[in-house]
Amino acid sequence: MQKLITIFWDNEAKADLKLIFEFIKLKSPQGVRNVIRDIVLQSKNIHFVEQYQVDEFLGEPYRRMIVRDYKIIYKIHSETEIRILQIFDTRQNSIKLKK
Repeated sequence: MQKLITIFWDNEAKADLKLIFEFIKLKSPQGVRNVIRDIVLQSKNIHFVEQYQVDEFLGEPYRRMIVRDYKIIYKIHSETEIRILQIFDTRQNSIKLKK
């Protein structure tokens, strides 16, 4: 039987989501809900901690999933717990990613 995964959002990831919301809202008030919904739903769709690839810039234990133009970075804390650390616009320079 599959174990349930507990997903925590760090404050930085929450702040990133808010910035994404504010930025997209200026360009597309109707489309902003779709983008935010997709990011949140995809993060809830993690069924096991190693479901997504190791991030090529951060390495283990950091993993990434791509949603639209955004990379969601998460860190494995145990076999049943992850922390979403950052949401990064893939159109930016990856040097800005933080451990």
